[in-house]
Amino acid sequence: MRPILMKGHERPLTFLRYNREGDLLFSCAKDHNPTVWFADNGERLGTYRGHNGAVWCCDVSRDSMRLITASADQSVKLWNVQTGAQLHTFSFNSPARSVDFSVGDKLAVITTDPFMEVTSAINVKRIADDPSQQSGESVLTITGPSGRINRAVWGPLNRTIISAGEDCVVRIWDSE
Repeated sequence: MRPILMKGHERPLTFLRYNREGDLLFSCAKDHNPTVWFADNGERLGTYRGHNGAVWCCDVSRDSMRLITASADQSVKLWNVQTGAQLHTFSFNSPARSVDFSVGDKLAVITTDPFMEVTSAINVKRIADDPSQQSGESVLTITGPSGRINRAVWGPLNRTIISAGEDCVVRIWDSE
């Protein structure tokens, strides 16, 4: 098997995510620009421009219509995968570290880093079907873990959120 080289980022990569079908690969990097590629041949399809800091993480909806990205610029952005249009920006008081769509893509779990006097947090945002109806309000906020929360993902049936962080602890939170 011959490797496929996908060149296009100008700074180190931070995260990779395939879509459900496996035909698209999304990459995040410290160059501020999440990118989408054809997985079969490495062709770059597009770049999502709008972040002003390193992009640490991304997730793609099950239907491959939306991309969500977490950035050191203290924002999480929701994108239209096909057009590259920004659908919504969630703003925070500290860098956003990770994102994960729930099963059904109706919710997203977002982790934010400790920063100055702000502690790390896990935020759950409702994802509207119509981007013009999107709210920035959190439906759930969890604080408490000391240090950075490196990742949070949805558990089975979206009933729990599992987090892991710099404190060397995996936690399972009740999301209901």
